[in-house]
Amino acid sequence: MRVALLGSGRGSNAEAVLRAQQAGQLGAAQVVGIYCDIPTAPMLALGPKYGVPAHYLDPGPFKTKFSPEQEAFWARTLVEHRIDLVVLAGFMRVVKAPLLEPFAGRIINLHPTLLPAFPGLDGIGQTWRANVPEGGCTVHWVTAEVDGGAHLGQTKVPRAADDTPESFAQKIHAAEHALLPRVIAELAARPASR
Repeated sequence: MRVALLGSGRGSNAEAVLRAQQAGQLGAAQVVGIYCDIPTAPMLALGPKYGVPAHYLDPGPFKTKFSPEQEAFWARTLVEHRIDLVVLAGFMRVVKAPLLEPFAGRIINLHPTLLPAFPGLDGIGQTWRANVPEGGCTVHWVTAEVDGGAHLGQTKVPRAADDTPESFAQKIHAAEHALLPRVIAELAARPASR
């Protein structure tokens, strides 16, 4: 299973996947490309570090979505690179039809809450401000509904009495770093995998 990691920032979740690959924990999945929508994102440095091609691709003029033409360009690029599974790992753009259609049932996202609670931006902050007893993270299929696809895995993170927003976020990030590689390996092991 040829995997593409899409991200917008420092790439801590992408690095967790690449570390798992280095340790032989992704099974039949192999990350074959890193794709970033920010030319200065630290995530791009993971390519040389882990021996995986890293690409900046122009997303168009908008901050949180693609222009339709650029989204179609991204889709064509991923098709040309024979990508089987697209993994959104800290990718801060809404994905729409030009990318969803050619990769239907083959795009997953990592979200830092126990969906369906707290979809959208700043999931950890939303969870913290709601003062709920636990947070967590979810890997789900990407659909036209933001953070609305079927769940592939969740990890619960209890909120301790002495947690701060920072310590709570750190625990959720640690849970994310374990969950995402596990789900990728599970998908690669499915008989219907490409």
